Amino acid sequence: MSQTSSEFIAAKIAILTVSDRRTEADDTSGQYLQEAVQETGHQVVARALVKDNIYQIRAQVSAWIASDDVQAVLINGGTGFTSGDNTPEALLPLFDREVEGFGELFRMVSYEEIGTATIQSRALAGIANQTVIFAMPGSTRACRTAWERIIEEQLDARHRPCNFLPHLKK
Repeated sequence: MSQTSSEFIAAKIAILTVSDRRTEADDTSGQYLQEAVQETGHQVVARALVKDNIYQIRAQVSAWIASDDVQAVLINGGTGFTSGDNTPEALLPLFDREVEGFGELFRMVSYEEIGTATIQSRALAGIANQTVIFAMPGSTRACRTAWERIIEEQLDARHRPCNFLPHLKK
């Protein structure tokens, strides 16, 4: 299959918020991602909120990786440097391949907005069982930066010269 398509192809996306403080009622970052995904034409097939616990994160993401109904996972939260930020440690063992460029590019574009504070972001991405997983900081602003500046194009089959759609479950 070619790397690009002449028409939009909707991806099936799951959204996970990792937080010890947020609830579904005040999860503005998860809500932003859901709205942005839907406005683009993709389908939100699942959404969850888990505590910042390695095993709760890993369990939820593992279930989505195993599902035929999920092609991409967007995770917000748990990517900082406090002892309670566990998203990278939860995800790295699950990846078949890490997408190193996502974290690098996120920090580059984030630098334009928050300066050197971006060095404390441990944003990361990877592929597991033909599912692409993007993990970004939990602030709504960071989610907007990640979606609008990186992820939206990479989940668009029309984006040239390449995008992730050919690598995902059919």
